[in-house]
Amino acid sequence: MNFLEFAVWGAYLTSMGRYLGNIGMSTDIGWFYSMQGVVSIFMPALMGIIADRWVQAQRLLGFCHLVAGAFMMLAALYGMTEGVDSQFSILFTLYSLSVAFYMPTLALSNSVAYSALTQAGMDTVKDFPPIRVFGTIGFIFTMWIVDLMGFQANQNQFVVSGVLSVVLFLYTFSLPTCPIAVGGEKRSLADALGLKAFALFKRKDMAIFFIFSMLLGVSLQITNGFANPFISSFAAIPGYADTFGVQHANILISLSQISETCCILLIPFFMKRYGIKNVMLIAMFAWVMRFGFFGLGNPGAGVWLFVLSMIVYGVAFDFFNVSGSLYVDKNTDPSVRSSAQGLFFLVTNGIGATVGTLSAQAVINVYTTGVQIGDDFYTIGDWQTCWFIFAGYALLIGIVFAWVFRPKKEHVKY
Repeated sequence: MNFLEFAVWGAYLTSMGRYLGNIGMSTDIGWFYSMQGVVSIFMPALMGIIADRWVQAQRLLGFCHLVAGAFMMLAALYGMTEGVDSQFSILFTLYSLSVAFYMPTLALSNSVAYSALTQAGMDTVKDFPPIRVFGTIGFIFTMWIVDLMGFQANQNQFVVSGVLSVVLFLYTFSLPTCPIAVGGEKRSLADALGLKAFALFKRKDMAIFFIFSMLLGVSLQITNGFANPFISSFAAIPGYADTFGVQHANILISLSQISETCCILLIPFFMKRYGIKNVMLIAMFAWVMRFGFFGLGNPGAGVWLFVLSMIVYGVAFDFFNVSGSLYVDKNTDPSVRSSAQGLFFLVTNGIGATVGTLSAQAVINVYTTGVQIGDDFYTIGDWQTCWFIFAGYALLIGIVFAWVFRPKKEHVKY
């Protein structure tokens, strides 16, 4: 399940910016990536409520993938038919409908996994990370397929994603049944709608945790949306045009996911030994290095800095996203497990990622411009300043978080 879940995303997440730039939509890249955040504001929470109350999580997971895959393949068909004449409004609408049903599956797949492990009497903190590794392997697999098949700059990456979504829909029929909340007692309207998860904000430590999860979520989609166009832009400089990074940007970027695979396995040790605050701090300062190394490197003699940026990404992403999900799971009642996971995704991949992607696009539009060189479009300009601005933001958030976040020890049971 985890392999297919993230293989669907990996097919286009890091290369879609390159494709959009190649059809003349370089200034609109941020809108496409921000849509993942916009739908994450309400869709994961909504689907989480449905999974908690009315529909088994594994069934809902399959339905969402079927719809997401159908719209993704329609987007590919439109892109193939229209090429550089594709209209933003049509392509964006088809893509948006796809991600509207895909984004909730990130939280739903966690809920399905946690439920299955709990039913089997296993420890989610210890046993989930090795399973989650297969998600990253799936992500890397499709990144490489898209790169080696020459799909980075065209709509075929959407085809790969759509087909895999349908495969996962079929696979969900083999997953363990996830229980839904039942009972004859009279429940309040808040209970019926699954709004109890929002009561977590009444606890100061959880409220601060969710607020900083949102602020750090600003960083989540920046490199996914702009790393490929950034590295590919060096093709406009003769000295870098034939370097491996420029020719195979997706494979270079996939080092980030390889690092992620290794770092996931470190989470149980770090969570048990250092606690959620220190793990989150490590993630925040890893984001500083992620952006800073991009600003300092190049695909030639400075490619080692790109490699360092890819290595620290595993820490930046996993120590925040996976550890945060586990923290929420351990601090919520099982009856609102899916709703709580949906809430976590709302503040991170929803509000945070939306603000972050649109803000990053605004910064990049100021310092760069799209130009056509031969038959290809590239986004060139002062990328270095952009990356340093992003690094400065992550540094500021880390410093403030260290000062204000004080988790209550009795709530942290790892």
